[in-house]
Amino acid sequence: MADNNEVIIKCPACGCDMEKIFMPSAGVNIDVCTNGCGGIYFDNREFKAFDEPHENIAPLEELFKDKEFKQVNENETRYCPVCGNAMIKNYADVNKEVLVDECYSCGGKFLDYGEIKKIRSLNSPENKQKSKDVFKELYANVGLELLEEKNRKNTITKKIKYSVRIIFVLLMLILALIFIMLKAFK
Repeated sequence: MADNNEVIIKCPACGCDMEKIFMPSAGVNIDVCTNGCGGIYFDNREFKAFDEPHENIAPLEELFKDKEFKQVNENETRYCPVCGNAMIKNYADVNKEVLVDECYSCGGKFLDYGEIKKIRSLNSPENKQKSKDVFKELYANVGLELLEEKNRKNTITKKIKYSVRIIFVLLMLILALIFIMLKAFK
C-alpha cells in the first residue's frame, strides 16, 4: 500500500484540507475530510483493508461520531488529490448500490460520507450469501435457457439434415428413373 505520507491533500469533493487518520489495524494513514464533507480518500489498495464488517475502522467511527458534514454534489467530476487525474465513478458492490470515485492512474478511491458504512453492510456475510443465492438462481435459469436454446437449435439442425437426406434420396430416384427411361428409348 503506497501511502501519500505526510502531504496534506485537498478533498476532491469540497476542497477542504484532509486530515491523516492512522488506522492501526492496517498500519496506514487514510485521508479524511474532517472539517468539510466527511469524505474519505484511500491510497492505492488501502480500501480493501476496510471494506468488510469484520475489519477494524474504530478510529473512523470515533471521528464521525456525533459529527455533521456539509453536503456535496456527488454527480460532479472529481479530481484525484494525489495525481490530479479525473476520477471515474464505479460501483463498489455487486448490487450496484454504492458509487465511489476511483483514480485509474494511481489507484486511489474516494468515498463520500456514509459510503464506507453502506459498503461494509453490503459486504456482510448475510448479504454475500444473498448475492450468492441470486447468482446461483440466475445461473440456473440462464443455464436452463441456454440448454433449451441448444436443444431447439439441435432439433432444427436435425430437421434440416433429415430434409436434405430426403431430397437427396428423391433426386437419386429421379435420376435413376431418367436413366432407366433413356435406356428404354434407345
